[in-house]
Amino acid sequence: MDIPNAFIGMTTQPTDEDVSKALGPSAPAWNEFLDWIAEHHSVTIREWNSYSPKHGWSLRLKIKKRNIVYLSPCDGCFRVAFILGDKAVAAARQNKLSKPLIKLFDEATHYPEGTGLRLLVKGTKDLAQIQTLAAIKLAN
Repeated sequence: MDIPNAFIGMTTQPTDEDVSKALGPSAPAWNEFLDWIAEHHSVTIREWNSYSPKHGWSLRLKIKKRNIVYLSPCDGCFRVAFILGDKAVAAARQNKLSKPLIKLFDEATHYPEGTGLRLLVKGTKDLAQIQTLAAIKLAN
């Protein structure tokens, strides 16, 4: 079962305090990832979006007009979503990724824009794979 977005039903953009409260113990991982991607890859554009109150809010990280990653706060964790083009998928498969992550690639939905991956982050121990995927996305 999918863990729901923490901001379902909310009609206004969440504040930093709302996000920290929802994330709970995963808040340090959220902040560390945001700091890392800004510092190491200059991904500094952050846009909150909600397509419908039924789906909640997500934070889109961009460089200029290029979407890099989507972060969705949940209760006690957050979801990270990537859309990877064919070159990025090929590069990821060449990388030393964990077996569960390779399995996600094998089972992922392929859209016209690329292959969609969604991963759950519960703490900082989960960040290495996310950072690897972000670096691959940015390089391809």
